[in-house]
Amino acid sequence: MTNDMALQLRGYGVTTAQILYRMPDHRQLLQSFVWQHYDLAPDFPEMKRFLKFWQEKLDGPLHSVRYVHRRLISATEWRALKGEFIIN
Repeated sequence: MTNDMALQLRGYGVTTAQILYRMPDHRQLLQSFVWQHYDLAPDFPEMKRFLKFWQEKLDGPLHSVRYVHRRLISATEWRALKGEFIIN
């Protein structure tokens, strides 16, 4: 399993999606679901995979999806350092 830092160094950022869907038994009512995962912009393969799963496996039909994406580490914020401090 890949750790969070490795994903961020490969260009992944946090994607948060607010998903509105219709209640299965009461189609006129909307329910909100928040999904958050590391993903790659602009294609968002993880979010697309999740929405495909939703449409195939879950009963509540999607109404709309709003999302934001933020890279946590950019190329200007990451630099290699040489040296180390040894204590004790």
